[in-house]
Amino acid sequence: MSLKEQVYSVLVVSAADNFNSALKDLLPESKYHPVHTVSNISTAKRIVAERVFDYVIVNSPLPDDNGTHFAVDVCAGKGTVVLLFVRNDVYAQVFNKVAEHGVFVLPKPTTKPTTIQALDWMASARERLRRFEEKSLSIEEKMEEIRLVNRAKWLLIDELKMSEPDTHRYIEKQAMDRCVSKKVIAEEIIKTYS
Repeated sequence: MSLKEQVYSVLVVSAADNFNSALKDLLPESKYHPVHTVSNISTAKRIVAERVFDYVIVNSPLPDDNGTHFAVDVCAGKGTVVLLFVRNDVYAQVFNKVAEHGVFVLPKPTTKPTTIQALDWMASARERLRRFEEKSLSIEEKMEEIRLVNRAKWLLIDELKMSEPDTHRYIEKQAMDRCVSKKVIAEEIIKTYS
């Protein structure tokens, strides 16, 4: 799926109505849906604990916090890209604190083209994270298959007194003959002999 076809979920954390209104105009529903807006960090933490967002956009400062710790914490989670808007006079200090954690930072005031460019960067970052998640998932699935196959081999060795090379050949042959994965064969062996 191309970036033009991708739709991103967004959490906006901002207590400034003018910011929210301007940002809403930059987040068309065809590309950003759903878009949730909250006015403080406490509510944002609760919502982030309940669901995952592709983007979290924080307009600092907020009534209950400046948002930097929240931004870092959200970036530490899976797959969410964070954009933090901060006052121009604290930009360098905040950037130095959060950039190493993957938080994007923009100084305020900013322009519409700059914000659109930042949203495009966020899309690139989100897609890169999505690929890492897919690779991680496939590695975890492969590790699970290896664990199951090894467990099935030990059951065949214990129950049928087969040698380890024979168990390996047996599982592979069954998988090939039946056109299923070794994981399926291993699960059947475990179910039969456990």
